[in-house]
Amino acid sequence: MKSGFTAIIGRPNVGKSTLLNQILGQKIVIATDKAQTTRKRIKGIYTTEQGQIVFIDTPGVHKPLNKLGEFLLDEAKIAVPDADLILFLVDGSEPAGKGDKWIAQNILKTDIPVVIVMNKVDKIKKMDKVEQNLLTYKTLFDKNYPVVRVSAKTGRNIDTLIRNIYKYLPEGDLLYPEDVVTEETMRDVTEEVVREKILLNTSDEIPHSVAVKIESYTESDEIDRIYATIYCETKSQKGILIGKGGSLLKKIGTEARQELEKIVEKKVFLGLQVRVEKDWRKKQNALKNFGYEQEK
Repeated sequence: MKSGFTAIIGRPNVGKSTLLNQILGQKIVIATDKAQTTRKRIKGIYTTEQGQIVFIDTPGVHKPLNKLGEFLLDEAKIAVPDADLILFLVDGSEPAGKGDKWIAQNILKTDIPVVIVMNKVDKIKKMDKVEQNLLTYKTLFDKNYPVVRVSAKTGRNIDTLIRNIYKYLPEGDLLYPEDVVTEETMRDVTEEVVREKILLNTSDEIPHSVAVKIESYTESDEIDRIYATIYCETKSQKGILIGKGGSLLKKIGTEARQELEKIVEKKVFLGLQVRVEKDWRKKQNALKNFGYEQEK
C-alpha cells in the first residue's frame, strides 16, 4: 500500500481546483474562472485499494501586490517541501508564459519529483500544436519530467494521472481514515461557498476585495443556523454587494444556502451582512482576523 502527499502548483486559472474536485468525484474546493479563487492550501484525500493520495491544492502563483498576495504566494511555497510529488499544472492550450517560467525557476527548483500535467488540451484540435506547447514547458527544466495530458473539466486521462502519482508515493499505511475526503470544517466550507457565489455574481475589483467570516454556526438535527459577515474595502463596493433593495445580497445568500443544504443534507438558515474594512488586504491584523495567516 502507498500513501503520501501531492502538491498541485500552477498559475492562476489553470484548473487546479477543478482537477482536484474531478479526482475526488465531489466538490470540496470552490472553482471559478477568476484569479485568486483559491486563497488557502486545502487538502483533498483520495483513497483506493492501492493506498491514499493526500492532494494539497494551492493558490495560483502570481506576483504579490499586497499582504494578501504575499500570503497566497507563501501558501504555494509552503506546500512544496513536505510533498512526495509535485504536479505542475499548466494550461496546455497555450505555450508557457512568464508566470510558468517564474514558477519553474523559483518554486520547482527541488529534488522532489515533478510531473507536468497539461490541462485543457481538449481545447486544441491539432496534435502538433499540443506538442509545440508541450516543448515550451519541458524546456523550462533541466530534468526530463514526465508529462500527462488531461482535461480537468471532463475527467479525460485522470486514471492515467492517478497511476503516475502512485508510482512516486512511498510505501505506508493510510494517513487518514478511508472515509475522509478533506480536513476542512463546515465553517471553512461555508466561508468558501459564500465567497464563490460573490465571485460568480460580481466582476471587476469586487471579487478580490472580499473576505467572508463566520460569526456563528449552530447545528441541530433539523437545521443549521449560520451568520456570516462579508467584508469589503470601500462603501461603493458595499453598495454593489448589497444591490438595489438588497437584491444581490439576497441572490448570493440564496445560492450559497442551496449549495450548503446539499452538502449537509438538511435545512440551512444563512444570515449575511456586509461591512467595510478599509484596505484590509494591506493590513496584517485584518488578514489574521480573516484566517489569512500562515500556521506556525
